Parts: sequence; structure tokens; C-alpha cells
Amino acid sequence: MNIILIALGANLPGASGGPEATLRAALNTMPSFGIRVVQVASFYRTPALSDYTQPDYVNSVAEIEAAEPPEALLRTLHRIESLFGRVRRDRWAPRAIDLDLLDYRGIVMPGGNARSGVAGMPIALPHPGISGRSFVLVPLREVAPGWRHPVSGESVERLIAALPHGELARIRRTSG
Repeated sequence: MNIILIALGANLPGASGGPEATLRAALNTMPSFGIRVVQVASFYRTPALSDYTQPDYVNSVAEIEAAEPPEALLRTLHRIESLFGRVRRDRWAPRAIDLDLLDYRGIVMPGGNARSGVAGMPIALPHPGISGRSFVLVPLREVAPGWRHPVSGESVERLIAALPHGELARIRRTSG
């Protein structure tokens, strides 16, 4: 599929209000950064993936259009995160907003050479955690039901079916 997909997540209040309000405000800001939001999946509440004691996350996936190449788009997403209160500390720390580039038109980048410009971290496409996360796969299926993993070729349906037992019970839709 020739689409760009981003994941959205938040579990702390931000300047725009609670996590869902922050994510909606970030989506509404994207056009001013040259990003057209094509469609957005429902919002889902899921437990945090870390050992930190922290509130549940609100997650979604959006299909977008952008003219920037992947590295520049990721830098733009990180600028939007900063506007909405994202402070990068520990990897699994609670956050006001998280915008991840999941798939950029099926391009595969192993993450070894290109740099995202954020803390010198290499960009990897598709996002390395995409296959095992219900909070990404379930909303991804809403916006791109025919999506296939650019490396494995697995369909989103097959990836969801392969999730560990009980994983889908951990994700709850909060809005349509």
C-alpha cells in the first residue's frame, strides 16, 4: 500500500486537556505543518507497556499524506510532540503525546544509517514494534484493513491473530 501511517498515544494531560483531547488537537495542528490527515481510527485505552506505575494510554492510528521524506516527516512529528508538551526522558516514561511513524509507503529502512535528528536515534521503517502491539494493530486495521507488513508480508489480520493470548482483551475502544 502506498500510504503513510502514524501511531498516536498519550497518557498524561497536556496543554489541550486530557490525552484524547491532546491527540485530537495535535491532529488538528498537522495541516499547518504540511501534513494532511486522511483518516483517523477510533481511540482506544490500553495499559502502559512499562514497569512504571502510570495511567493507561489513549492510542489511535492515522493515515496521513505528506510531501516530506521519512526522516524529515519524523522530525516534524517530533516538533508537533514538543508543541503539545512531550519531554523525552526515559524510553517508557509517561508522556503527554507520542507520535510514531509506523509505515511510510512501504519503504524499509533497517535503522542503521539514516538519523531522525532526535537524540541521534536511527529511523527504522516499518516501526520495529508494530507487529506485536494490539494498541497499534487494532486501530491500524480500521484505517488500512488491507495493510501488509512491508518486511514479513503478513496481513494486519494475521498479525492480530498472532498476538499473545489475552492481548486483545487489554484494549478498549473509547470513541469512534
